[in-house]
Amino acid sequence: MNKIRIFTDSCSDLTKDLREKYDIEYLKMNTIFNGEEKVANLDWTEYSPKEFYDIMRDGGRITTTQVPEQEFRTVFTNVLEEGDDIVYIGCSSKLSGSVEMGKVVSKDLLKNYPDRKIYCINSLNACMGEGLVAIKASQFRAEGMNIDEIAEKISEIRNTVNQYVTVHSLDALKRAGRVKATSAFFGNLLGVKPIIISNPEGDNVPVKKAKGRFNSMQEIVNLMAENIIEPENQCVYIVHADSEEDALELEKLVKEKIPTVDTHMGYIGPIIGASIGPEALGIFAFGKNIEHFGV
Repeated sequence: MNKIRIFTDSCSDLTKDLREKYDIEYLKMNTIFNGEEKVANLDWTEYSPKEFYDIMRDGGRITTTQVPEQEFRTVFTNVLEEGDDIVYIGCSSKLSGSVEMGKVVSKDLLKNYPDRKIYCINSLNACMGEGLVAIKASQFRAEGMNIDEIAEKISEIRNTVNQYVTVHSLDALKRAGRVKATSAFFGNLLGVKPIIISNPEGDNVPVKKAKGRFNSMQEIVNLMAENIIEPENQCVYIVHADSEEDALELEKLVKEKIPTVDTHMGYIGPIIGASIGPEALGIFAFGKNIEHFGV
């Protein structure tokens, strides 16, 4: 059986320790600021997190690209040449065209590698939600599943990723086209913090609002506590956009409310950060199917 290589992309926000632990690779997108294009590296080689988010705090606009066609061609060709198969778990197709680009490139490349397989799977998530789906794929691989079984199982569990995010405002998300404009009122009331989930189609949707930062943190923890399944057997992943002090407070709230769960903390990376803006906070874990939200 061919070796299975698991990839995500720069939207996954998987920290280096997680990528090494689960043997996950990633395809790189790019950020653009003042006409200069830089690789969206999850290890922050182009900017420090503070430098990156200070650009936005100072009113600068950072834009992003999907995974470039040449990145797919170069990386996938190298893997195929080594005799390996590929499972690429990409950012929600509602937020990025990367999965579709991956499919186009894969179809072309496989003409020359008829004994190889490539699956390009829409995670229906982004940030650590996408990362969780990739981690699950790695765990399925470790259990001995073949590539077809992994792809099938991943498609079944995508909508059990529970994402609860609070942002300073919806302005950055609205400018980037990452949240419906009709929902912008959530962020326009003084002190009101919107709570955002990823819906079954992979859109970012505000579903609740809270008055003030601490209340919004409590709200996302309460939502996680209500919906997480078997917390003793999994981890709650905490992410932040250069707001580590608040993230540590959020971690404390998680451990108080869900005492049996493990936690892991990391930054919101350059691609998601460019869309969501500084001071965002999020928590992710597997739980009830998100269709129960009715959004």
